[in-house]
Amino acid sequence: MKVYRRTMKMITSKLTTKAQTTIPQSVRAALKLREGDDLVYRIEGNRVILTKADKASGDDPFRTFEEWNSDADRKAYAKL
Repeated sequence: MKVYRRTMKMITSKLTTKAQTTIPQSVRAALKLREGDDLVYRIEGNRVILTKADKASGDDPFRTFEEWNSDADRKAYAKL
């Protein structure tokens, strides 16, 4: 049985003093990311797998009820 290794280009970005980073354009293009998209980070050992969140996923109870999905509602129910 032959094992083939995929050649992967290493893409890097820097972490700011506020613990923020810019997702490189090539990664945004590969994941088809748009402004406002949710991201999922999965930790596997010493690796982090970054994926675009499925629109239907997540445990936000207000996601289903758009009429309750305002900044005022999130603030009012934040401590429940």
